[in-house]
Amino acid sequence: MSEAEQIPASASEAAASAVLDALNATDSNGTEALNATAKFVATPEGTALAYGSLVFMALLPIFFGALRSVTCSKSKELGENDYDSGFRNAADMPETITSRDAARFPIIASCTLFGLYLFFKVFSQEYINLLLSVYFFVLGVLALSHTMSPLMSRVFPASFPNKQYQLLFTQGSGESKEEIVNYEFDTKNLVCLLISSVVGVWYLLKKHWIANNLFGLAFALNGVELLHLNNVSTGCILLGGLFIYDVFWVFGTNVMVTVAKSFEAPIKLVFPQDLLEKGLEASNFAMLGLGDIVIPGIFIALLLRFDVSLNKNSRTYFYSSFLAYIFGLGLTIFVMHTFKHAQPALLYLVPACVGFPVIIALFKGELTEMFSYESSEEVLPTSPRLTSFPTVSGSPASLASSMDAVSVATGSSPRHRRLQPTSM
Repeated sequence: MSEAEQIPASASEAAASAVLDALNATDSNGTEALNATAKFVATPEGTALAYGSLVFMALLPIFFGALRSVTCSKSKELGENDYDSGFRNAADMPETITSRDAARFPIIASCTLFGLYLFFKVFSQEYINLLLSVYFFVLGVLALSHTMSPLMSRVFPASFPNKQYQLLFTQGSGESKEEIVNYEFDTKNLVCLLISSVVGVWYLLKKHWIANNLFGLAFALNGVELLHLNNVSTGCILLGGLFIYDVFWVFGTNVMVTVAKSFEAPIKLVFPQDLLEKGLEASNFAMLGLGDIVIPGIFIALLLRFDVSLNKNSRTYFYSSFLAYIFGLGLTIFVMHTFKHAQPALLYLVPACVGFPVIIALFKGELTEMFSYESSEEVLPTSPRLTSFPTVSGSPASLASSMDAVSVATGSSPRHRRLQPTSM
């Protein structure tokens, strides 16, 4: 979700905060521009470059994540273990979001957000962010490895000595034995893991914005690919609930802003507005929370799978919702700069992403067919169900809690799901 506030250059410059409110630029979903100073005013060119880059980066995981979600779904339907997308494990299979999950989502997200708000009020921000850095280092390396695997599989020559490996941890014995970790991987995957680890160390030591974006894009692409809505009605419930959630926590309280200011993790995309002046060492960032990418993205991916199910060699609903996302994000930026006030991105993204394809379906006479489409039955007949829906959202707080919620739901990290007991 989104929030906005400008941060003075130091705590002692409280008197200058009124000036900073007018000078400091905010990001496209209303999130604060970090490291801004009273002396810096973003040029029109720098602002256009920053916002244009954020929009472009936001589109990448949605487009490619949606395509990979179709590949993932078809592979599961055919019973294939490897859909050329990295580690071949149950953790790579999609998680199906039901209407019950979608209805609970805003409540869980709100509780998590407020809990983190209290947590930062009580405990030292420095130590909390140190723990979070290590946690997201591990998640980021795994997510980036999974994202890179299809590309690396095409880069390596056929003569490359590619050996197969398996990492297996079990608990119990006999009929009560259950798999805790069951990874099948190969040499190419290890190369991806090594490259991702280098990026992870770079982020851990420098917190550089490019390393942050690499991890952020990987998180977003994996979210769009592996989180599957079971039908359009569930998507409407999810987006509608988060629409209200976003507006309330941005306009009604300062909780989201406080948590966002305290939270340091690669769960947002950033781009410097002073890149033209300072190069790669620029520090005045515009930001876009990953939730404003993943949440609409999984709905757009659902519409692409619906297009595929129609067998008409057409991608009408996917392209209409994709263009609607561009329109909604652009409208967010326009309104924010016109009224000089932060805007929650989902306030504009939800009506656009839902409204455009629904109107098209109404004109084409396919509205009933759209709402009767069941992704979990037609494409994912054996798709696992979440027992606890991950609280993904656009703010740093609630999006980070999504990673932890997956761990709670599956008994492991998001990449290490707890499997069903198997009989020996």
